[in-house]
Amino acid sequence: MKVAIIGAGAAGCFAAANIPYRDGVEVAVFEKTGKVMQKIKVSGGGRCNVTHECFDIPELLTRYPRGRQLLRKTLYQFGPQQTINWFEQKGVKLKTEPDGRMFPVTDNSQTIIDCIWQEMMHHKVQVYHHKSVTTIEKIPLTGSEGKVPLGGWELSFADGSTYEADKILITTGGFPKAEQYKWLETLGHTIQSPVPSLFTFNIPKHPITELMGVSVPDVRVKIAGTKIVHEGALLITHWGMSGPAILKTSAVAARELAERHYDFQIVVNWLGNITDGELRDTIVQLRKEQGKQFVQHKNPFNLPRRLWEYLLQQCGINESTRWGELPAASQNKLTAHLLQDVYNVKGKTTFKEEFVTCGGITLDEIDPQTMQSRKLSGLYFAGEILDADGITGGYNFQHAWSSGWIAAKNLSGVT
Repeated sequence: MKVAIIGAGAAGCFAAANIPYRDGVEVAVFEKTGKVMQKIKVSGGGRCNVTHECFDIPELLTRYPRGRQLLRKTLYQFGPQQTINWFEQKGVKLKTEPDGRMFPVTDNSQTIIDCIWQEMMHHKVQVYHHKSVTTIEKIPLTGSEGKVPLGGWELSFADGSTYEADKILITTGGFPKAEQYKWLETLGHTIQSPVPSLFTFNIPKHPITELMGVSVPDVRVKIAGTKIVHEGALLITHWGMSGPAILKTSAVAARELAERHYDFQIVVNWLGNITDGELRDTIVQLRKEQGKQFVQHKNPFNLPRRLWEYLLQQCGINESTRWGELPAASQNKLTAHLLQDVYNVKGKTTFKEEFVTCGGITLDEIDPQTMQSRKLSGLYFAGEILDADGITGGYNFQHAWSSGWIAAKNLSGVT
C-alpha cells in the first residue's frame, strides 16, 4: 500500500511519524519547498509553543473561533495530554509557562522538529522536496492496467512527474487566496473562502507608535461596535499594536475585519478589568492621601513609564501637576484614556511564517473520527487546510497534532 502526504508541515510530518512501518507499506511526503516544518521552527520566537495546558475539552474548544464541530470529536481522541505523553515517550519533556503555553524544556523549536523527523525516519518515510502538486486524479476503475489497485490516485507535479498512491493525506496548510484551492475544488470539495487570522493592527502615523517596544502585561481590547473583547499582553510596535491581546482579537474577528477591509476602531482598557467606578475611587484616594505627589512621578497603576507619560501628555497634564490639584476635566480625560482609549486601525501586518488562515475545506465534508473525506474514499485532510483555527497559545499546533494523529491511524489501518 502506498500513502502520499502532501505538505511537510506540522500536521503532515506528525501524521507521517505516526504511521507504523510495515512490509508492503510505503509512505511518501511531498513538500513544495526545500524545507520541512517551517512553522514549527519559528513558532514562539523559535521556541515552539507545542500546545496549551488546558485539559478540559469544553474549555479548550472555546479557544477556537472556527471548527468546533470537528474539534469536539478530534480533541477527545488526541488532546493536550496525549500530545504531552507522545513527546515525553520520545524523550522530549515539555514545560508550562504561567499563561498555560507549553514549550520544550530546551526552549528550542529544533528539539520538536528533530523528534518528529527521527520518528519519521524510524518509520522509513520518504520525503521529496520541491514537489508542487498541480492535480490529483482518481485512477479510472477500468482500463487501469499497470496502475495501482482500483480506486487509487495519481498525483501530478509541476516538474512533470507523477506518483500513484492508494491513499492521500492533504496537509498543505492554509492558502491566502481562493484560487489556490482550485485543485481541491476539482475533487468536489467546498472551500470556505480564506481570510487572514492572527495578525497585528496597523495604526499609521499615530504618536503612540513612538513608544515601540513598550509592552503592557494585562490590557483589554474591544473591536468598536461589536461584542468582541479579549484580554492579555499588548505590545506597541513601530506600525501599531501586537501581542497576545491583539492576536486573539484578530482571530475571533477575522471574517468581520476582512469585511471591513481592515478599517475599524479598537477601544483599549490599559488597566485590564478595572472599571470606571473602581478607577475613580482610586483617584479620590490618591487626592486625599498623596495629593502633594506629582501625577507624572506617582504612577499608581504600574504602567510602563513611557506609556504613563504619553497618556498624561494626551490629557494635557503637565509635569508640575499634583494629584491634589488635578482639575476635574483632566481627571475625566485621564479616566477615558486609561479605560477607553480609542485607536483607528488602518490595515494589518502578518508574518509570513506565522500566518494562519481562517477558511479552507468545509468541515461537514470531513469525518472527524477518521479525517477522511465524506465525498471520496481514500482522501484525507489534516491541519490548517481545514476550516478550523485557534487563537494564539499553542491551539493551532494542537489541531495539527490531533488531526494528523487521527489521519495516521486510519491511513495505516491501525485504529
